[in-house]
Formats: sequence, C-alpha cells, structure tokens
Amino acid sequence: MSKDVFSGVMPALMTPCKPDRTPDFDALVRMGQHLAGQGMSGVIYAGSMGDWPLLTDEQRMEGVERLVKAGIRVIVGTGAQNPMRAAALAAHAKKVGAAGLMVIPRVLSRGTSPAAQFAHFSGILEAAVDLPSVIYNSPYYGFETKADLFFALHERYPHLVGFKEFGSARAMSYAAEHIVNRSEKLTLMVGVDTEVFHGYVNCGATGAITGVGNALPKEVLHLARLCEAAQKGDPVARRQAQELEGALKVLSTFDEGADLVLFYKHLMVLEGHPEYALHFNPTDALSPSQKGFLEAQHKLFKAWYAAWSRQD
Repeated sequence: MSKDVFSGVMPALMTPCKPDRTPDFDALVRMGQHLAGQGMSGVIYAGSMGDWPLLTDEQRMEGVERLVKAGIRVIVGTGAQNPMRAAALAAHAKKVGAAGLMVIPRVLSRGTSPAAQFAHFSGILEAAVDLPSVIYNSPYYGFETKADLFFALHERYPHLVGFKEFGSARAMSYAAEHIVNRSEKLTLMVGVDTEVFHGYVNCGATGAITGVGNALPKEVLHLARLCEAAQKGDPVARRQAQELEGALKVLSTFDEGADLVLFYKHLMVLEGHPEYALHFNPTDALSPSQKGFLEAQHKLFKAWYAAWSRQD
C-alpha cells in the first residue's frame, strides 16, 4: 500500500457559506482547484477546518464527491458523532474515489479508552479497505495514539500507512522515533502550522497539512521547499526556513486555537476571497480586537515577505 498519497503540502479546506449560511460547494470546488493550481499536492476535506461538526453527513458527502468529480486529490476526514457514522463516511469516501482517509479518534463517548479507540479505528479502516489512511493524532481529541495501538491496527490493516501529528514538537518526535521510522512503508505528516520545520527537518516528515496555507499558499509552499532542502543538509535553506517560519509564527499559531476557522476565514477575505466572510452559526464571529490583531499581523507578514523574498 503506497504512502505517496500523503506527501507534499495539503490545505485543510474550509467550507464557504452562501448568504443563507448553507455550504457553497461551487466555491469549495473553485478553491480546491485554485490551491491545486498553486502547487498543493491535494486537499483535506471534512476535518476541523471544514467545520465537520456543523455539517450534516449528507453535506459532507456532497462536498467530498464534488471535489473528487472535479479531479482534485481529496483526503477525507472521518470525525463523527459515533463510530457507525464515521465508518459510513469512510465507506462513502472509498466509493466515490477519494485518495485517502484522515482517521479521527472516537469523541464524546469512551474517548479515553484504548479498547474503544481500537474498535473505532478498526471499523473505519474495515469500511475502506485498501484506501490509504493516516491516524490523526491531536491533544484536542483527548486521546493520544501510541505505538502499540498503531501497530496493532497496522498489522491488521496495512492500508494504515502513516501518522498525522497535530501536537507539540515533543509529540512529533515521539511519532518519528516510535512509529514511522519502524518501517519505510510508513509516513509522517506535519499536522500543525507551527511545527513545519521541526516536522520536516528533525522528524523526517514527507508532507504537511496546513490551515494558514489556504490563504497563503505561495508562502507555505515556499516554506515546505526550504524545509525539504534543509532536511537534506542544505545550511542556507535551513536558515531561510527558520526565518520564514518565524515570520509566519503569529499567523500560524491561530491553527492551535479554538477560533482557528474564524481567523482563517477572515484571512481568506483579506487575501481576496469574499466567499469566506460568513460562518454557519451567525454568532460565530471574531471580536473587533481579534480582527484588528489579525489584520495587523497579516499586513506585517506581507510587508516582511515581500522584502525578504527579494533578497539573494
């Protein structure tokens, strides 16, 4: 089972809204095509950035199917209210031709139980046998997948080919040391925008899943290229990657907070994508001070990047 599906930079797509606050799938497809045209290797859909808890299963399935039919490589998130619904979403992803799965742990019920999580993961992987999949590890789900559980699943389901780590640098290092370096058939994806350098250079990641890259694809792809060169020992690329990641730090850190979708949708508007101005819940909104802070940081970064990228 090839791990190559999980390589390169992939934006976790957000779901744009129509004026009536229903999903705008035409705009979703246009954005997927735009980002693929910028050089993204694929897209993630129906993850946290896509507002999966606020969409019906039917809406999520429609979004996935529309993206696939448009010729976009799609990795599908399996977050769901219960294991049965998660498995149904996985089966649908395979049926319509998605490229892979991002397998999200069980939430709301028995989420801290390793036995319950093993059964949950198994149900998803069984529903989409042979569809390349990665475990999505995040402290926000209240459960940390360790090596023993991962390999118990991998032995039964070889299409489980890797790990997406959203946690800290320490968690990324654990995944590299205890999971993905055990076999050349496994891969590590950086799952949080603040740890791209560490994930690529120190942990051997083959790709990154990005939030801020929805709005700043050129800059995030630039960072990934520098990290890939630094991974091979290029000292100039190493220095430049650290400079670029440092300049992106504040905008990237929004990826770690509860308001990440609110921040990044507004960032999309600042970058000329007005279809992201609305949220599904009218009360979901940034405060005036949050907007002002984001706008100031966006302006600062754009000015810095324009000057920095002109340097020899």
